Amino acid sequence: MTLVEFLHPLEDSPLRDVCLATLYYEKRYSKKEHLTVEELRRLLKRAHISKAAKINLADVLSRSAPYVDVDGKSGNRFLWAITDSGSKYVRELLGLPEADVEIEHDISGLTKIAEAVADSDVADYVKEAMTCLSVGALRAAVVFLWAGAIRNIQNKVMLSDRTSINKAVQKYDTKARQIKQIDDLSYIKESTLLLVAQELGLVDKNERSVLEDALGLRNKCGHPGKYKPGVKKVSGFIEDVVGILFC
Repeated sequence: MTLVEFLHPLEDSPLRDVCLATLYYEKRYSKKEHLTVEELRRLLKRAHISKAAKINLADVLSRSAPYVDVDGKSGNRFLWAITDSGSKYVRELLGLPEADVEIEHDISGLTKIAEAVADSDVADYVKEAMTCLSVGALRAAVVFLWAGAIRNIQNKVMLSDRTSINKAVQKYDTKARQIKQIDDLSYIKESTLLLVAQELGLVDKNERSVLEDALGLRNKCGHPGKYKPGVKKVSGFIEDVVGILFC
Protein backbone atom coordinates (compact mmCIF):
# COMPACT_ATOMS: atom_id res chain seq x y z
CA MET A 1 0.00 0.00 0.00
CA THR A 2 1.39 3.38 -1.00
CA LEU A 3 1.14 6.64 0.91
CA VAL A 4 -1.25 7.92 -1.77
CA GLU A 5 -3.62 5.01 -1.07
CA PHE A 6 -3.28 5.40 2.69
CA LEU A 7 -4.12 9.12 2.59
CA HIS A 8 -6.91 8.82 0.02
CA PRO A 9 -9.76 8.56 2.60
CA LEU A 10 -8.55 11.90 4.05
CA GLU A 11 -8.65 13.90 0.83
CA ASP A 12 -11.28 16.28 2.26
CA SER A 13 -9.89 16.32 5.81
CA PRO A 14 -8.00 19.15 7.57
CA LEU A 15 -4.30 19.40 6.77
CA ARG A 16 -3.42 18.56 10.36
CA ASP A 17 -5.05 15.13 9.96
CA VAL A 18 -3.21 14.52 6.70
CA CYS A 19 0.13 15.40 8.34
CA LEU A 20 -0.61 13.14 11.31
CA ALA A 21 -1.56 10.28 9.01
CA THR A 22 1.68 10.76 7.07
CA LEU A 23 3.75 10.64 10.26
CA TYR A 24 1.83 7.53 11.29
CA TYR A 25 2.34 5.86 7.90
CA GLU A 26 6.09 6.50 7.93
CA LYS A 27 6.46 5.19 11.47
CA ARG A 28 4.25 2.16 10.94
CA TYR A 29 5.33 1.06 7.49
CA SER A 30 8.70 2.70 6.80
CA LYS A 31 10.01 2.44 10.39
CA LYS A 32 10.85 6.16 10.46
CA GLU A 33 10.37 7.42 13.98
CA HIS A 34 10.51 11.10 13.04
CA LEU A 35 10.54 13.48 10.09
CA THR A 36 11.84 16.96 9.41
CA VAL A 37 9.48 19.51 7.90
CA GLU A 38 11.33 19.16 4.61
CA GLU A 39 10.91 15.36 4.58
CA LEU A 40 7.22 15.70 5.41
CA ARG A 41 6.76 18.23 2.62
CA ARG A 42 8.37 15.88 0.07
CA LEU A 43 6.04 13.08 1.13
CA LEU A 44 2.98 15.31 0.84
CA LYS A 45 4.05 16.39 -2.64
CA ARG A 46 4.53 12.76 -3.63
CA ALA A 47 1.02 12.03 -2.34
CA HIS A 48 -0.34 14.87 -4.51
CA ILE A 49 -1.52 16.97 -1.55
CA SER A 50 -2.70 20.32 -2.88
CA LYS A 51 -0.42 23.30 -2.18
CA ALA A 52 2.05 21.14 -0.24
CA ALA A 53 4.90 23.36 -1.45
CA LYS A 54 3.41 26.50 0.11
CA ILE A 55 1.95 25.25 3.40
CA ASN A 56 3.62 26.36 6.64
CA LEU A 57 4.06 22.83 7.94
CA ALA A 58 6.08 23.89 10.99
CA ASP A 59 3.12 25.97 12.13
CA VAL A 60 0.68 23.11 11.48
CA LEU A 61 2.81 20.68 13.50
CA SER A 62 3.45 23.10 16.36
CA ARG A 63 -0.32 23.45 16.79
CA SER A 64 -0.96 19.69 16.72
CA ALA A 65 -0.07 18.83 20.33
CA PRO A 66 -0.56 16.39 21.99
CA TYR A 67 -0.56 14.33 18.79
CA VAL A 68 2.98 15.26 17.76
CA ASP A 69 6.14 16.21 19.63
CA VAL A 70 9.69 17.30 18.85
CA ASP A 71 12.09 14.38 19.08
CA GLY A 72 15.39 16.24 18.90
CA LYS A 73 17.14 17.96 16.04
CA SER A 74 19.00 17.14 12.85
CA GLY A 75 21.36 20.07 12.44
CA ASN A 76 19.09 23.07 12.87
CA ARG A 77 15.95 21.16 11.83
CA PHE A 78 13.43 19.86 14.35
CA LEU A 79 12.54 16.17 14.19
CA TRP A 80 8.78 15.72 14.49
CA ALA A 81 7.35 12.45 15.79
CA ILE A 82 3.81 11.23 16.24
CA THR A 83 2.89 10.42 19.85
CA ASP A 84 0.94 7.45 21.18
CA SER A 85 -2.17 9.62 21.42
CA GLY A 86 -1.54 10.77 17.84
CA SER A 87 -1.32 7.17 16.63
CA LYS A 88 -4.57 6.35 18.43
CA TYR A 89 -6.20 9.40 16.84
CA VAL A 90 -5.15 8.33 13.32
CA ARG A 91 -6.34 4.75 13.84
CA GLU A 92 -9.73 6.02 14.97
CA LEU A 93 -9.82 8.48 12.08
CA LEU A 94 -9.21 5.76 9.50
CA GLY A 95 -11.01 2.93 11.30
CA LEU A 96 -7.81 0.93 11.80
CA PRO A 97 -7.34 -1.70 14.50
CA GLU A 98 -4.86 -1.08 17.27
CA ALA A 99 -2.49 -3.81 16.13
CA ASP A 100 -1.57 -5.98 13.16
CA VAL A 101 -0.05 -4.25 10.16
CA GLU A 102 -1.64 -6.82 7.84
CA ILE A 103 -5.15 -5.89 8.93
CA GLU A 104 -4.39 -2.18 8.51
CA HIS A 105 -3.29 -2.89 4.94
CA ASP A 106 -6.41 -4.93 4.32
CA ILE A 107 -8.80 -2.26 5.62
CA SER A 108 -7.15 0.43 3.52
CA GLY A 109 -7.25 -1.80 0.43
CA LEU A 110 -10.91 -2.69 0.97
CA THR A 111 -11.77 0.97 1.43
CA LYS A 112 -10.52 1.64 -2.08
CA ILE A 113 -12.51 -1.31 -3.45
CA ALA A 114 -15.72 -0.24 -1.72
CA GLU A 115 -15.42 3.20 -3.29
CA ALA A 116 -14.80 1.78 -6.76
CA VAL A 117 -17.42 -0.99 -6.87
CA ALA A 118 -20.52 0.07 -8.80
CA ASP A 119 -22.87 -2.55 -7.36
CA SER A 120 -24.23 -1.26 -4.04
CA ASP A 121 -24.78 -4.78 -2.66
CA VAL A 122 -21.14 -5.71 -3.23
CA ALA A 123 -19.95 -2.40 -1.78
CA ASP A 124 -22.09 -2.90 1.33
CA TYR A 125 -20.67 -6.38 1.93
CA VAL A 126 -17.12 -5.06 1.56
CA LYS A 127 -17.83 -2.21 4.00
CA GLU A 128 -19.30 -4.66 6.50
CA ALA A 129 -16.15 -6.78 6.18
CA MET A 130 -14.08 -3.66 6.90
CA THR A 131 -16.13 -2.93 10.01
CA CYS A 132 -15.57 -6.48 11.24
CA LEU A 133 -11.84 -6.26 10.63
CA SER A 134 -11.58 -2.98 12.53
CA VAL A 135 -12.92 -4.62 15.72
CA GLY A 136 -11.07 -7.93 15.30
CA ALA A 137 -14.12 -9.97 14.24
CA LEU A 138 -12.10 -12.02 11.74
CA ARG A 139 -14.60 -14.82 11.10
CA ALA A 140 -17.36 -12.35 10.37
CA ALA A 141 -15.03 -10.40 8.06
CA VAL A 142 -14.40 -13.57 6.03
CA VAL A 143 -18.14 -14.28 5.75
CA PHE A 144 -19.07 -10.76 4.64
CA LEU A 145 -16.24 -10.40 2.13
CA TRP A 146 -17.07 -13.78 0.62
CA ALA A 147 -20.72 -12.70 0.24
CA GLY A 148 -19.51 -9.66 -1.69
CA ALA A 149 -17.21 -11.85 -3.77
CA ILE A 150 -20.04 -14.23 -4.69
CA ARG A 151 -22.28 -11.34 -5.69
CA ASN A 152 -19.43 -10.00 -7.80
CA ILE A 153 -19.08 -13.37 -9.56
CA GLN A 154 -22.84 -13.49 -10.16
CA ASN A 155 -22.72 -10.05 -11.74
CA LYS A 156 -19.92 -11.14 -14.07
CA VAL A 157 -21.68 -14.38 -14.99
CA MET A 158 -24.83 -12.48 -15.97
CA LEU A 159 -22.83 -10.48 -18.52
CA SER A 160 -22.68 -13.66 -20.64
CA ASP A 161 -25.58 -14.68 -22.88
CA ARG A 162 -28.22 -16.85 -21.22
CA THR A 163 -27.59 -19.83 -23.49
CA SER A 164 -23.91 -20.01 -22.47
CA ILE A 165 -24.78 -19.53 -18.81
CA ASN A 166 -27.37 -22.30 -18.76
CA LYS A 167 -25.15 -24.66 -20.71
CA ALA A 168 -22.37 -24.14 -18.16
CA VAL A 169 -24.73 -24.56 -15.21
CA GLN A 170 -26.31 -27.72 -16.61
CA LYS A 171 -22.86 -29.20 -17.18
CA TYR A 172 -22.23 -29.21 -13.42
CA ASP A 173 -25.79 -29.37 -12.06
CA THR A 174 -28.32 -31.11 -14.30
CA LYS A 175 -31.13 -30.43 -11.83
CA ALA A 176 -30.57 -26.68 -11.70
CA ARG A 177 -33.34 -24.32 -12.73
CA GLN A 178 -32.98 -22.22 -15.87
CA ILE A 179 -31.04 -19.05 -15.22
CA LYS A 180 -33.09 -16.06 -16.34
CA GLN A 181 -32.05 -13.44 -13.82
CA ILE A 182 -29.27 -12.97 -11.28
CA ASP A 183 -31.29 -14.22 -8.32
CA ASP A 184 -31.59 -17.63 -10.02
CA LEU A 185 -27.86 -18.09 -9.46
CA SER A 186 -28.48 -18.11 -5.70
CA TYR A 187 -30.11 -21.54 -6.07
CA ILE A 188 -26.92 -23.27 -7.20
CA LYS A 189 -24.09 -24.21 -4.87
CA GLU A 190 -21.25 -21.72 -4.61
CA SER A 191 -18.77 -24.46 -5.52
CA THR A 192 -20.79 -24.99 -8.71
CA LEU A 193 -20.83 -21.26 -9.39
CA LEU A 194 -17.03 -21.26 -9.32
CA LEU A 195 -16.98 -24.05 -11.93
CA VAL A 196 -19.46 -22.08 -14.04
CA ALA A 197 -17.24 -19.01 -13.79
CA GLN A 198 -14.31 -21.05 -15.06
CA GLU A 199 -16.43 -22.55 -17.85
CA LEU A 200 -17.36 -19.02 -18.98
CA GLY A 201 -13.73 -17.91 -18.93
CA LEU A 202 -14.10 -15.53 -15.98
CA VAL A 203 -11.38 -17.33 -13.99
CA ASP A 204 -8.84 -19.95 -14.95
CA LYS A 205 -8.30 -23.35 -13.32
CA ASN A 206 -5.71 -22.12 -10.82
CA GLU A 207 -7.82 -19.14 -9.80
CA ARG A 208 -10.85 -21.36 -9.36
CA SER A 209 -8.79 -23.68 -7.14
CA VAL A 210 -7.69 -20.75 -4.97
CA LEU A 211 -11.28 -19.54 -4.69
CA GLU A 212 -12.39 -23.04 -3.67
CA ASP A 213 -9.88 -22.86 -0.81
CA ALA A 214 -11.32 -19.45 0.09
CA LEU A 215 -14.81 -20.97 0.08
CA GLY A 216 -13.54 -23.65 2.43
CA LEU A 217 -12.34 -21.00 4.88
CA ARG A 218 -15.65 -19.16 4.57
CA ASN A 219 -17.51 -22.37 5.44
CA LYS A 220 -15.32 -22.93 8.50
CA CYS A 221 -15.97 -19.37 9.64
CA GLY A 222 -19.67 -19.33 8.81
CA HIS A 223 -20.72 -22.52 10.59
CA PRO A 224 -20.75 -23.14 14.36
CA GLY A 225 -17.47 -24.51 15.64
CA LYS A 226 -14.30 -23.73 17.57
CA TYR A 227 -12.20 -22.79 14.54
CA LYS A 228 -10.79 -19.26 14.67
CA PRO A 229 -8.55 -18.11 11.81
CA GLY A 230 -5.49 -16.04 12.60
CA VAL A 231 -4.68 -12.61 11.23
CA LYS A 232 -2.32 -13.95 8.56
CA LYS A 233 -4.87 -16.53 7.42
CA VAL A 234 -7.56 -13.90 7.00
CA SER A 235 -5.13 -11.50 5.34
CA GLY A 236 -4.18 -14.23 2.86
CA PHE A 237 -7.87 -14.90 2.19
CA ILE A 238 -8.45 -11.21 1.48
CA GLU A 239 -5.40 -11.02 -0.77
CA ASP A 240 -6.57 -14.01 -2.83
CA VAL A 241 -10.20 -12.94 -3.16
CA VAL A 242 -9.39 -9.32 -3.93
CA GLY A 243 -6.58 -10.20 -6.33
CA ILE A 244 -8.73 -12.57 -8.38
CA LEU A 245 -12.12 -10.89 -8.31
CA PHE A 246 -11.65 -7.18 -7.72
CA CYS A 247 -8.44 -6.22 -9.53
